[in-house]
Amino acid sequence: MSKFVADLHTHSSYARATSPRLNFDTLSTWAKLKGVQLLSSADFTHPVWWQEIKRNLKESEYDGFYQHNGINFVLGTEISCIYTQGGRQRRTHCLLFFPEKKDVAKFNNNLGQRANLSADGRPIVGLSARQLLELALGINEKTILIPAHVWTPWFSLYGSNSGFDSIEECFGSLSKYIYAVETGLSSDPAMNWRIKELDSRSIVSFSDLHSGPKMAREATVFDTDFSYEGLFEALRKQKVSLTVEFFPEEGKYHYTGHRNCKIRHSPSESDKLGFTCPKCQRKLTIGVMHRVSELAEQSRSEDYIPKNRPPFKRLVPLFEILAEVFNVQSTSQKVIDEYNNLVNRFGSELGILLKTPLEDLERGLSIYKIVEGIGRVRRGNIVVDPGYDGVYGTVKIWNFDSEPTRRNSLVNQKLPEGQVGLFD
Repeated sequence: MSKFVADLHTHSSYARATSPRLNFDTLSTWAKLKGVQLLSSADFTHPVWWQEIKRNLKESEYDGFYQHNGINFVLGTEISCIYTQGGRQRRTHCLLFFPEKKDVAKFNNNLGQRANLSADGRPIVGLSARQLLELALGINEKTILIPAHVWTPWFSLYGSNSGFDSIEECFGSLSKYIYAVETGLSSDPAMNWRIKELDSRSIVSFSDLHSGPKMAREATVFDTDFSYEGLFEALRKQKVSLTVEFFPEEGKYHYTGHRNCKIRHSPSESDKLGFTCPKCQRKLTIGVMHRVSELAEQSRSEDYIPKNRPPFKRLVPLFEILAEVFNVQSTSQKVIDEYNNLVNRFGSELGILLKTPLEDLERGLSIYKIVEGIGRVRRGNIVVDPGYDGVYGTVKIWNFDSEPTRRNSLVNQKLPEGQVGLFD
């Protein structure tokens, strides 16, 4: 295997606000439904989940990976660093990966002397992000640390409320070991292309799943040796083949706003109106779109397209498409039954959304509106009411009053229907 789909930001049932069903059987089952070959073990710092990892994940035939029920896993976790630097409180979430269980055991022993690891699958530590990386590199020089959902206002490297203006400001002399950043749901690669210091780093996307159905709502396709070493080198040398993206407008921090007062501003509106809520006079939560524009290279507009960057494809999860087709909630039994029918007939969800020819879907389905919805999403012929201040955006595939934004149309032209990288 050289080309594979990876979702490396996952969680277990031991992380806060996650499904109690998130065990290895659930994760491996959803990986098969979604079309994912590599997952993160998630939450390896949690003492109980670490025992589950040791009991359920067996060594794979692929070096540095572990296997359960036919799905491969890399040893990974997310850690929340909350600390003071430069006179400000910082909150930075980091994804961390090791190739061997002995590395994790040593890391957990060291970190457990500094933090309560049993409180949450994503533990809060008082170390700086730089100190966390230094600790990990001291255990294995091929540790992978990826700043998570890098633009989220509250818990990220570039976050408007608690982050930094650059990778170097956060990691100092260890910045050279940051080989990649994760886009998060509220940004996409095109937005990150505007940041000059990311020219030399991979841009990856993962789901940050808190339940099985959310798996692969974002994912990354690698074209490299299927091993920890291959993953490490792919990130270090920018050998990402393709990323699968949420429409970033659907992310819950895309625009600036205040959810309690239902105030939402685009970047241009923020420039005119400022960052104080006109109703309650409190500070608005600065959205990802505005924060990107603050840190972007002046010569790089929203339409900036660099050379030698991998393509990406935006999608709407199949559950959401079916929910709009049937005009019900995405968790309804009708949606679940049709989802299972589609996957059983045509293969994985990612294959259906990105690969299966529409004419094949049309021949195999009695409900043409499902085919039409998938086609509209592939073409970007949808509208998303942007999210803000913790409120997810709302997708409209049908019955919208305005045309899709120019940015939506431009981005989707990068990977035309029928030319979808992994699925060629």
